[in-house]
Order: sequence, then structure tokens, then C-alpha cells
Amino acid sequence: MAALALARSFRCGSTCLRRPLRREAAGSTRGLWGRGGPGARRGAGGSEVLRKSLQRGLALSTASFLAYEAHKLISGFAEVHASFKVEEVIEQADYLYGSGETEKLYQLLVQHKNSDDADLLWRLARASRDVAQLSTTSAEKKRKLTYESLEYAKKALEKNESNFAAHKWYGICLSDVGDFEGIKTKIGNAFIIKEHFKRAIELNPKDATTIHLIGIWCYSFAEMPWYQRKIAATLFATPPTSTFQEKLYGSEWQSSCQ
Repeated sequence: MAALALARSFRCGSTCLRRPLRREAAGSTRGLWGRGGPGARRGAGGSEVLRKSLQRGLALSTASFLAYEAHKLISGFAEVHASFKVEEVIEQADYLYGSGETEKLYQLLVQHKNSDDADLLWRLARASRDVAQLSTTSAEKKRKLTYESLEYAKKALEKNESNFAAHKWYGICLSDVGDFEGIKTKIGNAFIIKEHFKRAIELNPKDATTIHLIGIWCYSFAEMPWYQRKIAATLFATPPTSTFQEKLYGSEWQSSCQ
């Protein structure tokens, strides 16, 4: 019996061995993963992920490009609008100045005190000084406006050193500040004031106002009282001086007020 069973085992051995191998081979293509097997499924999934990734990348690149172009366009419009706005404010300011609307002019310009435009800033310095000079302005406000006017003129010079009006109004406002800080400061600032007036005329030789200011400067030191001259002598090795003849020929300041 044992021999018979062994014989049967040998007769079906090759067939029995092949059957599991066929099932294993079949399982390698179908099995748990279905057709194509796990490798094929992963390959197809990877292609789909790559395709979607490329689509997202393209969409993001397009969106970034459009956003960049929109930013450039908006920035360009903003620059043009800002330039147009400054010109508009200056036009309104000149109209109010010509009309004698001192307080309205100040209220218009003080809104733009943080501007980077030198022409707007020196106008604000002038307007601040004009309000300070009004008889209705309190002493405290006058002092505050006088110092503010100097700061606006200084800022105008920082923005554009070649602006003749900025030099002119810096000299005027610096002289006004001396009224609050005493005779020593006023005399000490005299040379600085004169240099800014000279620079203003160098930049615009036809500005009659600055030429007149040089004449006033010469006149002030030509009639300086003796005690002020003594103070000046202690402050400077060569104190600022002038003569009435220099005052009379103030328009020839280049050769006379040296």
C-alpha cells in the first residue's frame, strides 16, 4: 500500500508541482492587485500625480506672472497719480498764496508735511511762517510754528539741495528762530543765513527777493549797536560786518558783501 501511494505520488508529482507554479504565476499578474499587478498600478498612479503636479506648477507660475504684471501696472499708476497730485496741490497752494488766504494755505499744505517734494516743503515752511506772523496767532503757537517752519525748510534742502527757494526760506526761517534764542544765537547764525542767501542767488540770479534779503542782511550789520558788535567779537575771530554803502549796492552783493 505504501508503495502504491508512493508510486501515485511520483506519477502526479510533475503535474502537482506545475499547478502551484501556474497559480503563483497567475497571481503575479492578478492576485490581490488585479490586472497589471502592484508595479503597474504604482506606475499609472505616479504618472497621474506627475501630471497633476505639472498642471499645478503651470497654474501657479501663470498666477505669479499675472500678479507681478498687475503690481507693475498698479505701481506705475500710483507714481503717475502721486506726481499729478503734488502738482495739483502746488497749483492750489500758489492760488491761495496769491489770494492772501494764509490759514487756508497752511491747512492745505500741512496735510503733506511728510512729502518728499522740495517745492511742496518750502511752500509749507513759508506758510507756517506766515501763520506765525499773524496778529491773531498766540505767542505759544507762534513759537511752535517758527520752529516747524525751519524744520520744513531743512527737509526741503535735504530732498533737493539745488532748490533755490529752499535755501532762501531756510535762511529766513533760521533768522526767525534767532528771535526766540537770543542775540548770541542770532549773530551766530548770521554767517549761515548769508551763505544760504548767496547759494539761492547762485541758483537763481534773477530772484529779486533774495537780492533784497542780502541788502537787509548788510543793513542789519551796518547799523548793529555797539553792544551787539561786542557780542559778535566774542563769538567770531572776524565778526560779520557791513557798511551802508554795501547796503545801497545790495544788488551787487557778490562783490560787496564778502
